[in-house]
Amino acid sequence: MEVFCDVDDFSAVFIPEWEKTLLTDGTRKRQRSGRMTMSEVMTIIIFFQMSHHRDFKNFYTGYLSRFYTAEFPNLLSYTRFLEVMPTALVPLCSYFASLKSEPTGIEFVDSTSIKVCHNLRIHRHKTLSGLASRGKGTMGWFYGFKLHLIV
Repeated sequence: MEVFCDVDDFSAVFIPEWEKTLLTDGTRKRQRSGRMTMSEVMTIIIFFQMSHHRDFKNFYTGYLSRFYTAEFPNLLSYTRFLEVMPTALVPLCSYFASLKSEPTGIEFVDSTSIKVCHNLRIHRHKTLSGLASRGKGTMGWFYGFKLHLIV
């Protein structure tokens, strides 16, 4: 519920401002509100990413529609929700961008091996023979380079 409150507070501020900046083609269109609010749609998408379900269909039909009907009383059918989901892309990206914090200076170091050739062909290898060398990674011995990344 904490996620929904945070998303709903963001939606109350962002969506009216976003709708003011949208371009129109000149024709009048109905602005009918749907059964579910944009914050409910965004919350369900976030819940799916936080859950351990592998596919969205089983999450929506088997888990959400069975156990969360009290929290989402106007739950759409699965196919209708799939049609509504793309409309939440811009508000969802903006919500995640608002959550992003300033860089703290903490960096992560990771390394990976770049294999040049198979271990049995080391003695016949001539292309990078002066640069490549033997090394050991988590997956065993290799002949090539070790790439260190600082993220």
